[in-house]
Amino acid sequence: MKNIKNIGDIIKYHRKKAGLSQKELADIADIGKTVVFDIEKGKDTVQFKSIIQILEALNITLLLNSPLMDKYNQEYENS
Repeated sequence: MKNIKNIGDIIKYHRKKAGLSQKELADIADIGKTVVFDIEKGKDTVQFKSIIQILEALNITLLLNSPLMDKYNQEYENS
């Protein structure tokens, strides 16, 4: 999957710019080093929770977008 690979590339880029090894990032995110390796290599069986933990550790914001998001946000605000 291209999107999974893109996420892995983005995480790797941020990790390197932060001067962190895979082990150091794994420790900060409270996950295993193998998970960081798998994400950076684009493995598509990584748990979403692990990706979120890494994104939070690197201060990366995940933005969900779709043609329906404006409508969703309006309905969500009214509920």
